[in-house]
Amino acid sequence: MSKQQLQQAVQEQPGYSTWLPFCQLLPKVELHAHLNGCVRASTIRELVHSQQLSSLSEADIERITSTGHRSLADCFVLFDAVHQLTTKHDTITRITREVIEDFAAEQTTYLELRTTPKDRPEHGISKRSYMAAVLAGIQQARQAQPAAGMLVKLLLSIDRRNDAAAAMDTVALAIKLMPAGVVGVDLSGNPSVGSWATWLPALQHARQAGLKVTLHAAEVANYEETHAMLDFAPERLCHMCVLDEALQQRLWASNIPVELCLTSNVKTNSVPGYVDHHFKQFYAAGHPVVLCTDDSGVFGTTLSQEYAIAAASFGLEQQQLIELAARAVEYCFCSEQEKQKLRQQVLDFREAWQQQQQQQQQNVAPT
Repeated sequence: MSKQQLQQAVQEQPGYSTWLPFCQLLPKVELHAHLNGCVRASTIRELVHSQQLSSLSEADIERITSTGHRSLADCFVLFDAVHQLTTKHDTITRITREVIEDFAAEQTTYLELRTTPKDRPEHGISKRSYMAAVLAGIQQARQAQPAAGMLVKLLLSIDRRNDAAAAMDTVALAIKLMPAGVVGVDLSGNPSVGSWATWLPALQHARQAGLKVTLHAAEVANYEETHAMLDFAPERLCHMCVLDEALQQRLWASNIPVELCLTSNVKTNSVPGYVDHHFKQFYAAGHPVVLCTDDSGVFGTTLSQEYAIAAASFGLEQQQLIELAARAVEYCFCSEQEKQKLRQQVLDFREAWQQQQQQQQQNVAPT
């Protein structure tokens, strides 16, 4: 999809601009956000210039830091740039703090931030020190407004390029950091590489230790692997773009919540366009779904925009958006006590919205 086509698909979607203010006020939970994919464009530009990355031309910098919509090729350039930039602990801390602040500004009440622990000895970074820098960023954000009021949890990601030992090492680190707010593990990365059997022992170990599991699944046609993932029965699944009839029926029967990222799937050409997105089919079937951003920086979106796009693309009403936000709380990997706090925030919003609706009706009623 070209930049011009994507621009039309999003900003010219009927009703999108009308929906956005409401969606920005709606209390929301974000359950699928990759840390290094959510970096601010302004921060990237600053870091690129300060570190003088010779691999990026001025044209590259302009493409990946512009406020307009990015092409898929631009996204890959941006991924590479972020990888080159996150070579210092203080940069990792800063990026983490800023990502949390940005989600909080969108009225996000709960954020599950996922990241793959980096082992980069050439820069003096180990998986442990990388996570210490991430935790430092979370702590800084907690001391600031508006991020101070948002619950933040962490998922550690196993990259599909990892072998069994590396996957187990990531899980061991996740278990060690559970007291610091790590609540689960994620399997992600290039969907065309690796073998499910490689990571299964690590995922089983994570589950036995009390961690929740979410899996990137069915991003490409790999039906045998997707069946194996459904056999494992993770607490959540991600994307689920390519299903045959048998897998769809198994998914429906499983009732496993699915993290859906509309803009991400459109930009990566996993679906032809917004109105073709499988959200419509999943939602109509009553299957548990939660709207997410995936990589808000890379894909140039926000959680509020994803809700507005869903409303405009699928004809949802305000009450349905509120219900989507309320149901999403139930899929969080947090404690029941924390969920109750999140439920109350949506309930308070719903009551205020209903009162406003009633007042508007009274104001227009004939005398």
